[in-house]
Amino acid sequence: RPPRKGAVAGSLPFGIAVAWLLARTRFPGRLILDGIVHLPLVLPPVAVGYLLLVLLGRQGPVGAWLESWFGVTLAFTWRAAAVAAAVMAFPLMVRAIRLGIEAIDRGLEDAARTLGARPPAVFFRVTLPLALPGILAGVLLAFARSLGEFGATIMFAANIPGETRTLPLALYSVAQTPDGDGPALRLILISLALAMAALILSEI
Repeated sequence: RPPRKGAVAGSLPFGIAVAWLLARTRFPGRLILDGIVHLPLVLPPVAVGYLLLVLLGRQGPVGAWLESWFGVTLAFTWRAAAVAAAVMAFPLMVRAIRLGIEAIDRGLEDAARTLGARPPAVFFRVTLPLALPGILAGVLLAFARSLGEFGATIMFAANIPGETRTLPLALYSVAQTPDGDGPALRLILISLALAMAALILSEI
């Protein structure tokens, strides 16, 4: 589904930036930032969805600003499904990318600086290529996590057929029907196959 692809692609630059900050810098509030990034792992997904609705809904401070200035409405659209999936998958993406950056020998970065490379060049030509395995693992883990997102999505995007209905929401819907056992089993098998493929690829 496009919301899942958009969730991973849209959050990747932010994931790389936050992972680099946590891996390579020390600043006041670093532990607080780390805690905020990982909050979706420990908060109930429904609570995360409700917070997104409060902040990004049409009456929310950010949502009202987006609508008045850019004409963009997030809540109860496919964009809301993408945002909910991105927020819930973000901690796994950041953690994998951070581990990839921390595994890089800092001597290579220091050597590039010694040879005259500026910080942006060091990042894009040394750090980022060497961190690519961690970035790929983070992308795959985030995609796998977004496939299974339910609570935040149903709160922020609702379950609208053809608009915000994702694989977990479709499974929930067919499970409520009298003859839904067959379709539910097929959706579960699809979910298992996609999730297992993503996990195996991320491990590789």
